[in-house]
Amino acid sequence: MPVFVWSGRDEVDGAARAWATGVARRVPHLLRLGYFGSYARGDHGVGSDLDLGAIVATSDRALVDRGCERDLTTLPVPGEILVYTGAEWETLQATGGHMARALAQETVWMVTRHDPREPPLRVSPTIGSVRAA
Repeated sequence: MPVFVWSGRDEVDGAARAWATGVARRVPHLLRLGYFGSYARGDHGVGSDLDLGAIVATSDRALVDRGCERDLTTLPVPGEILVYTGAEWETLQATGGHMARALAQETVWMVTRHDPREPPLRVSPTIGSVRAA
């Protein structure tokens, strides 16, 4: 009987970090890029995808369209990405809803940099949320 093997956390993390490095080189307005969900929590299994989250300085595209700009086919598992502007991220975190809490608590940030045109972003030491300094 064939055995189906799915990529483990270390393999996915390494591939995601290599992918993120390439994105950071090509996207100057990228402020943060990370992953959340089952791979971040460590409870992934066969069929798990990689949930990615990004914060950009600004965007003229609608939130639902921004993820289409990123090629995720080099990752070892299927992936999807949510791309927020800094202002949208601040609003999301201020709402304190389930998604905001999950992103704040689970996200493994792979890229963090500051856009000098924006207030600096920092990670809260208690819950990992991003706030303007």
